[in-house]
Amino acid sequence: MKVLDGLKYSKDHEWVKVEGNRAYIGITDHAQHALGSIVFVELPGLGKSLSEGDILGVIESVKAASDVYSPVSGTVLQVNEELTDAAEKLNEEPYDAWIAVLELSDESQLDALMDVEAYEKFCSEEA
Repeated sequence: MKVLDGLKYSKDHEWVKVEGNRAYIGITDHAQHALGSIVFVELPGLGKSLSEGDILGVIESVKAASDVYSPVSGTVLQVNEELTDAAEKLNEEPYDAWIAVLELSDESQLDALMDVEAYEKFCSEEA
């Protein structure tokens, strides 16, 4: 399982990369392995306001459909349109294939997310 330093992680296996007041959100390597071959991604609408824990989008794989939850609150500024035609990018390189960019509305929520060491421990206990 690949985990990157410098990112924050949720218990739902999403990652967050913060740049200023923007949060790039995607799924972890652990999540894409569990899902199997990803065939479709439903992206959130631009301008949509999300609270922490809201459904950000839906990922469909050959195994199942799975909700992606927003680990932070904010407004959707960008979505990764490439995933519409190439959902498999989430399998190939999950840390490059972000799903959406949110303008953070409460940066303190980042403190509740896990760093790389805590996430690796969480995944090993979950197995």
